[in-house]
Amino acid sequence: MKTFNKTLIAVSVALASTQTLASGFQLNSQSATGMGRAFAGDAVIADNASVLSRNPAAMALFDKDAISFGLTYADITVDVKDVNFAGGAIDLGSIDDAGSSKVIPNIFYIHPIDDKFAVGFAAFSNFGTGTDASSLSKNLPAGSPAPYDLLGETEVTTVNFNASVSYRINDMFSIGAGVDAIYGEGRLTRNAGTTPLVDVDADGWAFGGIVGATVELDKDNRFGISYRFSPTVNVKGDINTISTKDLSAVGLGAKTTLATSFDSLDVPLADIFQFAGFHQLTSKFAVHYTAQYTQWGNFDQITAKDGVATILPGQAGAGTQLQAGDVALKEYQWKDSWLFSLGGTYTINEQFTVRAGYMHDQGVVDEISSISFPDSDRNWYTAGMSYHINPQNTVDFGIAYIKGEEVHLIENSAITGPVNAVTESSGMYYSVQYSYQF
Repeated sequence: MKTFNKTLIAVSVALASTQTLASGFQLNSQSATGMGRAFAGDAVIADNASVLSRNPAAMALFDKDAISFGLTYADITVDVKDVNFAGGAIDLGSIDDAGSSKVIPNIFYIHPIDDKFAVGFAAFSNFGTGTDASSLSKNLPAGSPAPYDLLGETEVTTVNFNASVSYRINDMFSIGAGVDAIYGEGRLTRNAGTTPLVDVDADGWAFGGIVGATVELDKDNRFGISYRFSPTVNVKGDINTISTKDLSAVGLGAKTTLATSFDSLDVPLADIFQFAGFHQLTSKFAVHYTAQYTQWGNFDQITAKDGVATILPGQAGAGTQLQAGDVALKEYQWKDSWLFSLGGTYTINEQFTVRAGYMHDQGVVDEISSISFPDSDRNWYTAGMSYHINPQNTVDFGIAYIKGEEVHLIENSAITGPVNAVTESSGMYYSVQYSYQF
């Protein structure tokens, strides 16, 4: 065996300072209002404090303190079907429950200092999910190898803490900037029967940033733009693998089994550019839209750092430690992608507002596909409503149905060689939010 494929390690420790069921491993769940309109125009609408997650400059649109907090329940379905290898001779069948569900909280606060400056603070999750494809190995014929390096369980939690400031230049232009402090933790296991092949328990911090601007043509027409800078994250923890190497060049076995421990992982993340518009066409109806460009082309590989390998018992040189150095655990060669969304908002009366939206999200997988990332182009269909208890208090609800395309792929296992599979992902999001303007 070569070094085991670590595709899902990328998910377990990636601390995305961006936005499950979006391209790559992004997450769209920052607010119930945004959910209801497919996040169309969210970088400039500024109907509550959750705009802070998209564009810090939009804080200049507030003349009073505002706070929003809410929960999103993400019910994710990941189908992995017709998994086979050895030219189709060995069929592992299908599973329809590789995904898992998550409850994702958020909170946002905006404080105008005067008619020029405003500050804001936020905590929200940009990524949080779990997958488990290990049950496919139960269908393996006795004595046959299995692509254990492609099948396993992953659990991920991330939290983004943001502090931002905005400045109003004049009645038309505002600018803003913010700092993201991102904490993430992940747990991943890969087992061949009772033998642990991969055991990862990692966490760490990363720091990124966001800049933005707004243009207000008048009170009914405005535009927002933002750019989020994402770092290469170094995550530390227990990162252990077992692999087989050819060490004959140093006088050891051609098939020497090693247990390797790494000090950390480097995970490159994608920068995000976003443009949004909002137009109040009548006193009751508004349209809004977003175009977002994500530089997933920067996500090229996961690098394990400072590895130390130990030869396992029963082999020549057992117990000997070797420096493994830095190892590229997995290559991706993803491509940059676009997201487009369009929404509408209708005010029924002083108490009720309804909204709906559509989003098309391009997949990022290019020539190298993966069972672990069932990525494809996806379509979002969303709806939501606001109940205004009074001018200060509002409760929002949002719902989204996300449908991905069926993908036929071939992924190479270090154990069995090429593995064929069909993947498809879909999901339902349910979001609720409370907002208060002082």
